[in-house]
Amino acid sequence: MKLKKVKDIGRGLVKLGFGILIFSSFQVQAQDRTLTFTSWTGPYMRSQMLGFVRPFEDKTGSTVHVAHYGGGIEELRDQVESANVVWDVVDLTQADSLRACKEGLLEELDNVALPDGAGGVAYQDDFVDGALNKCGIGVIVWATAFAYNQGSDDDDVPVTISDFFDVKKFPGKRAIRNDPSVVMEWALIADGVAPADVYSLLETEEGLAQALDKMDAIRPGLEIWTKGKEPVRLLNSGEVSMSMIWATTGATESKKEGANFKIVWDGRVIELDLFGIPKGSQNKAAAIEFIKFASSSESLAKMVELLPNGPTRKSSLSLLSKEILDQLPNGPAYDDQASIRSDAAWWSENYARLKEAFDLWLVETSQQGAAGTVR
Repeated sequence: MKLKKVKDIGRGLVKLGFGILIFSSFQVQAQDRTLTFTSWTGPYMRSQMLGFVRPFEDKTGSTVHVAHYGGGIEELRDQVESANVVWDVVDLTQADSLRACKEGLLEELDNVALPDGAGGVAYQDDFVDGALNKCGIGVIVWATAFAYNQGSDDDDVPVTISDFFDVKKFPGKRAIRNDPSVVMEWALIADGVAPADVYSLLETEEGLAQALDKMDAIRPGLEIWTKGKEPVRLLNSGEVSMSMIWATTGATESKKEGANFKIVWDGRVIELDLFGIPKGSQNKAAAIEFIKFASSSESLAKMVELLPNGPTRKSSLSLLSKEILDQLPNGPAYDDQASIRSDAAWWSENYARLKEAFDLWLVETSQQGAAGTVR
């Protein structure tokens, strides 16, 4: 790496791979600073480690400890409410970002000036819709899809989200994530509800009951997962015939030797992840510099090259090969497959009510006995 001093603004330019990253003069002072970055584990964490964590350490002399969690805002809330904040930057889903911001659990970031995008595009115009909010700065565009175990009959395979709930035509156990989002949208769509009407219906008690009734079809032998690699194991082993799966993880793992499942892109639910800084972080200034680095066009493109999630900066797309572009969950390769955009603002307002109903449904499912065991 080469560093050039710019006299008029005291900023540096660092040559990194295929692009130029801009950093403020604070980074000279950031040496020996220790930060804790909390994110999801597995291949996603690896893409972030190599995409921007290690390069940030190399540039600044900082040490970044990486922790992992399974999502949600409960741990974040516990840290903030107990005045024992140990995270400095956390990777949150868009809905969790909005919920945590509303509860006062995150520092405000809407006044942070980010680096402009590749080609000089203003950062305010560079991020996709929803990727910048009062307390969050975008990381990735991702999707949840479902996959099926490949049996001997390849002529009769699931092709739509309705097939996920059709246990008569496609018998076998199902697996879903331990969360009410996605599966409830899927249930209503599979029951004939138009995607545009899903959230307004799900907001009513009648709509919630309709979703849960549809979900009853997959009760027998239902498996619950929390970590992204779990559905890969469940599908490859044949323990389940179909599973909800994070699309990028699934697409990557399905190409490996010994893989025995295939992704179905119809009905995929597209979401965002955003960076946030827990309220009360003792390293707020350094955390902001980390986010500036990590959310640059070049850093996001490098991360996506390692694991093909969609970058939240539009300018990052120009830095990616066609091979990578064709793998993105929101990329052109799947334009002919139906998808819905998760309404993060809606979920931030309604999550608690639906999570309570979902948890009760899981308890009732587990009470069915061995055939309905929840892991």
